Amino acid sequence: MDFENSQLGFEDLDNSNSKGIEGKEKKNIELNKEKKNKELNDKNEKLKEVQELRDKIEYYSKLYYDQDNSPLSDYEYDMMMNRLKALEKENPELITPDSPTQKVGGHVREDFEKVTHEVPLLSLQDVFSYDDLYDFDKRIKQTGNTYYCVETKIDGLSCALKYENGILVQGATRGDGVVGEDVTENVKKIKSIPQKLKEPLNITVRGEVFIGKEEFEKLNEEREVLGQPQFANARNAAAGSLRQLDAKITGQRPLDIYIFNVQKIENKNWNSHFEELNYLASLGFNVVPFRKLCKNIKEAINAVTEIGENREELGFGIDGAVIKVDDLSLREKLGTTFKVPKWAVAYKYPPEKKETIVKNIICQVGRTGVITPMAILEPVKVAGSTISKTTLHNEDFIIEKDLRIGDHVIIQKQGDVIPEVVEVLKDKRNGSEVQFEMPDRCPVCGALAVREEGESAVRCTGIECPAKALRNIVHFASDSGMDIEGLGYKIVEQLLNKNLIKDIADIYDLKLEDIASLKKNGKKFAQNLIDSIEESKNRDLSDLISAFGIRHVGGKTAKSLAKKYETLDKLMKAEITNLAFVDDIGEVIADSIYTFFREDQTKDLVERLKRAGVNTKSLKQASGDNRFDGLTFVLTGGLEKYTREQASEIIENLGGKTSGSVSKKTSYVLAGEDAGSKLTKAQSLGVPIISEQEFDEMIK
Repeated sequence: MDFENSQLGFEDLDNSNSKGIEGKEKKNIELNKEKKNKELNDKNEKLKEVQELRDKIEYYSKLYYDQDNSPLSDYEYDMMMNRLKALEKENPELITPDSPTQKVGGHVREDFEKVTHEVPLLSLQDVFSYDDLYDFDKRIKQTGNTYYCVETKIDGLSCALKYENGILVQGATRGDGVVGEDVTENVKKIKSIPQKLKEPLNITVRGEVFIGKEEFEKLNEEREVLGQPQFANARNAAAGSLRQLDAKITGQRPLDIYIFNVQKIENKNWNSHFEELNYLASLGFNVVPFRKLCKNIKEAINAVTEIGENREELGFGIDGAVIKVDDLSLREKLGTTFKVPKWAVAYKYPPEKKETIVKNIICQVGRTGVITPMAILEPVKVAGSTISKTTLHNEDFIIEKDLRIGDHVIIQKQGDVIPEVVEVLKDKRNGSEVQFEMPDRCPVCGALAVREEGESAVRCTGIECPAKALRNIVHFASDSGMDIEGLGYKIVEQLLNKNLIKDIADIYDLKLEDIASLKKNGKKFAQNLIDSIEESKNRDLSDLISAFGIRHVGGKTAKSLAKKYETLDKLMKAEITNLAFVDDIGEVIADSIYTFFREDQTKDLVERLKRAGVNTKSLKQASGDNRFDGLTFVLTGGLEKYTREQASEIIENLGGKTSGSVSKKTSYVLAGEDAGSKLTKAQSLGVPIISEQEFDEMIK
């Protein structure tokens, strides 16, 4: 019995062990399955991140290379590219030929002739720490010993210049490194590029086209005054200027170049890159100014540090420092990858953050009247420069950050980018901080400051505000205003700098000798300008209204106002409710007009213009001919006898209106040569189409 019982016990034990083994196997299978699922999920997540990074990099590359514009800083772009490289290194199976890591950045625009580079214009491998530079040195020493040449990395657009017998014959952008854009006529407009070398050489050199810091500020200031969009940074300005289809525009921009490499040369040999650069300087090239020959990597790192500490004093923007093998024969041995040379790297200075205190917030008034808050900071050294103030952009920026006077803040500066408040340290508040409020009056002239619905900017409304003088006078004299020929941006700037004028009305007090003093042998120019100023007194009321530069009021609206009110006095007395019923005017424009004419500065200016003899009445109502009253015309194609502006003016003088688009409400489409889609639409809607000859018959 005991034996039987004991046998039963063994059987039970065997069953128990069997079940236990099965349970473990099942658990192991489940664990393996779970592990594989996790690995698969991780792989899918990485694949997803890789694709997202590629899409973003391609998008921002296209903006950067094709449109010479990018909302990203270089650092943000570099960090995305670094993350993509790291993911691809960890997961080589994810690498594809079209990945941004596998090709040289840059594109060739279709509207340029293409140039195939005899020697590719490669990119550089970026590094972000001194440890990376020591690693670079170790790799070089595996092949041979060398000095290093350290140079500033100019922030601009790379291009190749080709000379035959010492004569410049071709200029080409880098493009994708192999094929670039032919910009020969454009590079010939850059004064620092020699058209003829001091020796009759066959040589191709590589350089960086850029715009200096001061020149960039001046260019943007001029564009602001002329109502043109400003460039985001000097690199975009330089690239956009070099890649103009009209070389005349390139010639008007303050472009410069620094040469940093020989791509190809006949009948000359060096063994040192540094000596090569010195030779290029002797030929007449503008060679990269900071270049230092270093015996070892420690000296090279010291040179990199020196560039970083002194980059604020440079007259041009940089986006790093370049460390190159100086020995040209060693370069040959090291070779290149499909994308970068193995004998050079670009050190990128990391963004630097520092804590400081906002001592005050003041407001500055720009050329167009935009009032910008500025933080006055406890001075702090960031990225090589002492920062004591920085822009706070607008009221919304301050509200979003909940920034107050007295706050401890973190400011960040990377390279030549303007320093910015990136964080408010609210835990350091002690209760003494003061909230900031945007002023309701201009801090310069005291005129009403307004912020329109849907906009972030607060603007000064004063027409005589000294801060806006340059912009106001240039606009007043422009062809969309009083059309005073010869009174352009540069002449107005000179007149203001010499205190010969202070505002618009002063134009009519200018003397012949005042203007003549601006130019050598300037009497003829002065007389022509005086005649043009005198002639402007007889312009129509619509021209005067347009010349005032009232916000939202262009030429078409000015004509509607002149037609409705006939005199400036009547317009100045008009109420908002009446203004809103004028053609092409809604509540926003009506409010802008009403506010402008209620300002004391406007009233003062108008009185002074009247005393100077400037016409303030409509001259286009005398005929009383309103035969086109209630009719709307659309113009399309090229007219032989009239410009678009002339034809539009005739229609409006006869009581009609013009529109830019065809609809069922269109009365006539005036079609000239090569009329396009507007003509097709008119035909489909059954709108009457008239020729220029028929138009002539209608206006006789």
